[in-house]
Amino acid sequence: MSSVRADLVQLAASLAGEAVSVERAAGGGNSRIFRVDARSGKQFALKLYPRDPARDRLGQEFEALEFLSFAGVDRVPKAVAHSREHGAALLTWLEGEPVGERQPGDVAELGRFLSAVHRASTRPEATAIRQGSEAVLGSAELLRQLQTRLDRLSTAAAEHASLREVLGGIAEEVDRRRPRLWPDLAREQQTLSPSDIGFHNALRRRDGSLEFVDFEYFGWDDPVKLVSDVLWHPGHRLTPAEAVEFRSLAADVYSAGRDFEARFAAFFPLFGLRWALIVLNEFLPDVRERREFAGQSGNRLETEERQLGKARDLVERVRAWNP
Repeated sequence: MSSVRADLVQLAASLAGEAVSVERAAGGGNSRIFRVDARSGKQFALKLYPRDPARDRLGQEFEALEFLSFAGVDRVPKAVAHSREHGAALLTWLEGEPVGERQPGDVAELGRFLSAVHRASTRPEATAIRQGSEAVLGSAELLRQLQTRLDRLSTAAAEHASLREVLGGIAEEVDRRRPRLWPDLAREQQTLSPSDIGFHNALRRRDGSLEFVDFEYFGWDDPVKLVSDVLWHPGHRLTPAEAVEFRSLAADVYSAGRDFEARFAAFFPLFGLRWALIVLNEFLPDVRERREFAGQSGNRLETEERQLGKARDLVERVRAWNP
């Protein structure tokens, strides 16, 4: 309690509408999380979002959680209150521990959660939800995002030979995997996507079940991107058996969409390369600033070497992949 500034306690009390105590909790790579214990016995999470002119993290997440609660999708926090002025949201506190070693049934539970979100996409109220952050609805946008990320990192690589080498390999593989032109997916073929979803953003409750957090990127997107992101995400690398299981579950949920399998075959390796570029964001000054805001800055050289290793691994997995 003594390490939390008085103004944060005052902010939390204002949002909760009662006296509270506040302590720092483990957070993500972009936001700061505090546990709030109210006098009434209720528990909340106070989430402070970084100022990001390119992305409305607070609005995106609060809107997502309000909708999911309205649609009856559980296992997620509930939106309680927010302050645009302070870039803060008060959410219900989820009691659980990081997933760590996965258990039988975890992949199926993730599949059931995504199925519930997909069903919620058909509700009339879902039309008011915004596009997901960095949504990819067709090949032109996917290639544009890849090139933008390559260009940004190329500037950072001016004096970093190892980064230039990895970027060269990614660019070469992008050219090799470049798909034919796929038009943007119509809204009726899209789904509401948590985007950054998986076991890295899950908590295990005492009964062994899972809860899911972090909906800053939530919105309409191509289900191919959602499935690909789960399979490629370096924060929770799936075993081969888990990948097969998830791929099968995802096919049951999303394959009714137009050309899902064909688009998956065309886009999946490119999403792997997109993740190789994402893990290299640690070389960008603005990303380092967000890590510092979240209190997760570490040894810069060690972080960069670790991220280069992840990128190389992703590129090798893309090279080895064949539909």
